[in-house]
Amino acid sequence: MVTRGSFLVVTSLLVVAVVGSGCAKRPATTQAAAPAPTGTASTTPAPGSQQAQPGTQAGPSQGSSMQPPAGTSPTPGTATATPPPRPAVRDFAAVPELQDIYFDFDKYDIRPADARTLDANAAYLKSNPNSLILIEGHCDERGTNEYNLALGERRAKSTMNYLVSQGVQANRITIISYGEERPACTEKSEACWAKNRRSHFLVKPR
Repeated sequence: MVTRGSFLVVTSLLVVAVVGSGCAKRPATTQAAAPAPTGTASTTPAPGSQQAQPGTQAGPSQGSSMQPPAGTSPTPGTATATPPPRPAVRDFAAVPELQDIYFDFDKYDIRPADARTLDANAAYLKSNPNSLILIEGHCDERGTNEYNLALGERRAKSTMNYLVSQGVQANRITIISYGEERPACTEKSEACWAKNRRSHFLVKPR
């Protein structure tokens, strides 16, 4: 009996020891699994640090990309301020040597006959280099005010371009559009409207 009891005691001690050893192994497995997330976590900062590097690189690049506009913005500002102010229209006067040219309805092309007039005007202007030129663009009454103002400007600009192509300096020329506001003739007829579709020339001393 004593032998059986002692055997039972020894057996139960062995069972307790085996169970205890099994419980000791489970935390070890958890600890072994713990480094795996830690390893994953350790790899996570690496992309994070790589993202931080592009972020840091993006910082200077954005700074540098912002600097050129800041550097270039004064340049247009100065360029706009550089041209001299437009001369006052009241200072200009018509001279008989400069003849008006005329345009077809809703057109701003220089016609061959008017090109000959512009050739004579260009010769006079080149022989008087101390004169500034004002070219007025005019339209007949048909069309809206806004449209005629734009058309008058195109007529004055095409006139200026022709004179420049003949050797007149562009910095001597100012253009202005009156649209239909200043008609040369007030009758409602095609003959009258044709007189209003014109470029008119004024000059003043420098």
